[in-house]
Amino acid sequence: HSVSRTSPNLAFVPACHPPDPMEVEELQRFVSNSKKLFVMTGAGISTESGIPDYRSEGVGLYARTDRRPVQHAEFVRSASARQRYWARNFVGWPQFSSHQPNTAHLVLRDWEKMGKLHWLVTQNVDALHTKAGSQRMTELHGCTHRVFCLDCGDQILRSELQEHFEALNPTWKAEAFGVAPDGDVFLTDEQVRDFQVPACRKCGGILKPDVTFFGDTVSREKVDFVHQRLAESDSMLVAGSSMQVYSGYRFALAAREKKLPIAVLNIGPTRLDHFASLKLNSRCGELLPLIV
Repeated sequence: HSVSRTSPNLAFVPACHPPDPMEVEELQRFVSNSKKLFVMTGAGISTESGIPDYRSEGVGLYARTDRRPVQHAEFVRSASARQRYWARNFVGWPQFSSHQPNTAHLVLRDWEKMGKLHWLVTQNVDALHTKAGSQRMTELHGCTHRVFCLDCGDQILRSELQEHFEALNPTWKAEAFGVAPDGDVFLTDEQVRDFQVPACRKCGGILKPDVTFFGDTVSREKVDFVHQRLAESDSMLVAGSSMQVYSGYRFALAAREKKLPIAVLNIGPTRLDHFASLKLNSRCGELLPLIV
């Protein structure tokens, strides 16, 4: 493997035992038997890069705070909700965008290069698989590194938008309190009040990150495309996801229907535990590099 050994950031990783040699062997057998592996990743693969998830016991956002992510309908409907979202996102962006892939991302990239991994679907919006160099990949819920206009569809890079924010808010300052999974931070209403949000440079419309917010749905075209990639595959590996969100869970149901063997690598219970061929309770970045 050409995997660089980055030391993991374990602040947001739930406690777990080191991989059991028997489990390593079982996963090794599973991967070796597969010629066209379909991999689905979730927040649990990025926690070792220092990005918190929502649901992990004790360390996830829901366990630590009463904060909830923005809802799609609220963002579209309310200018003050957009102002709050973008102010928090503006403060959190420099840190969020600087996160780097960890060993698990690099291993999956290597599996792709070796022709082992047929297709990767990530539920994450952090661009870490892209940074790692994965190419045969679908970002199921989009990516925070892109922004588009809800009215005309014009796209810009999130890094470019950061410059517009800075130009519009030259004297605005805010201290961040903790980082959330989707890259924003916690700010008070007081702090947010004077923050200016730019409109689309082409049509003056509403700018939104190119991500599927809670309460929104993944496009039919994307879902169909992923189903096609799954149909070409001979087994499924879920890494770092409890599969609580239906948009990802539906593909596990489809894999079960096709009688594909399914392996799950996740700390804590998942929705697949009762029908997976293999369930492993380990860190992705600790177990995946042991598979050759």
